[in-house]
Amino acid sequence: MTTPPKNTSGRGQRELRVKVKTAKGRKLSSTLWLERQLNDPYVQRAKREGYRGRAAFKIMELDDRYGFLKPGGRVVDLGCAPGGWCQVAVARVNALGQNPKKPVGTVLGVDLQEVEPIAGAVIHQLDFLSDEADEKVKTWLGGRADVVMSDMAAAASGHKGTDHLRIIALVEAALAFAFDVLEEDGTFVAKVLAGGAENEMNAMLKRNFRKVANVKPPSSRSDSSEKFVVAMGFRGRSDEEEAPEDEA
Repeated sequence: MTTPPKNTSGRGQRELRVKVKTAKGRKLSSTLWLERQLNDPYVQRAKREGYRGRAAFKIMELDDRYGFLKPGGRVVDLGCAPGGWCQVAVARVNALGQNPKKPVGTVLGVDLQEVEPIAGAVIHQLDFLSDEADEKVKTWLGGRADVVMSDMAAAASGHKGTDHLRIIALVEAALAFAFDVLEEDGTFVAKVLAGGAENEMNAMLKRNFRKVANVKPPSSRSDSSEKFVVAMGFRGRSDEEEAPEDEA
């Protein structure tokens, strides 16, 4: 189980907060972002534990709750850069075979940009929207995936409504990809931004998965509109209206 970072404060000690001065030529927004990063306990913990970013704890917390990263599982991480989700998946599906008593899994990461190698994962530079991308992924996996996951976000425009629509479109594209590569009873996990346009996407998920949950893990910043959808029990693309198990 992943545990949240602890802030130490109390009698005889105090919590130290790093203050960053706005340098000449640097925007105030950049200074505030840097200050937040330096004081974020999850950023600090990621550095200590060797993860490539604080996002690693989000997938840990989601898996702690729903248990979709199983030893022996085949996992596809869409838009995997910088690689934190792959790192977590490698350990949890036993991709390095470090536990000889459990089956060895496979972690496949794809991204538009080149990604530094990750022990236990196979990384490909690929646009998952391109023709034949799904067939390439199934070939590389040697079959279908048990989990398709995505922490992708479209480039921010600065307009909240536009950014919401862009990420929903990206999630829907990732979902269409998952329909093509997921094994029966597989799981789809993706980041979304709350904003109202996700209703159609949720309806599609509920038609095609037996259980759909929308959740904000503890490591997701409270001031962020991000949340994650976890859809489990893939039953194939269907127009049937069998009611799924819902979880808020």
